[in-house]
Amino acid sequence: MDADAIIRALGALAQEHRLAAFRLLVQAGASGLPAGVLAERLGVPNSSLSFHLAQLSHAGLIRQERQGRSLIYSADYAAMNGLIGYLMENCCAGAVCGSDDASSVCAPAISDERKCA
Repeated sequence: MDADAIIRALGALAQEHRLAAFRLLVQAGASGLPAGVLAERLGVPNSSLSFHLAQLSHAGLIRQERQGRSLIYSADYAAMNGLIGYLMENCCAGAVCGSDDASSVCAPAISDERKCA
């Protein structure tokens, strides 16, 4: 990911309702959630939710798919992993993650299970 995309993604997540919506979509997995369910779970009006989802979509963090009369939203796991990868790049002060040299500096790598749903 380039710096502009990272800034857009972090900016989109830097708001309480958008962060909560994104986390719900990550938890929902590849099947996603309808907009109405998201609005209900977040306790926000549909018009506000539309604005927040548009910001997340513009940042490339979520996808929208029409199923009949419903709009289904899902997290874009590739974009999420790209953002996390960018933030964790060189996290171990130059040592290989998981090595003895990095154990006091580096957090564990994201497991494959959490990378994609």
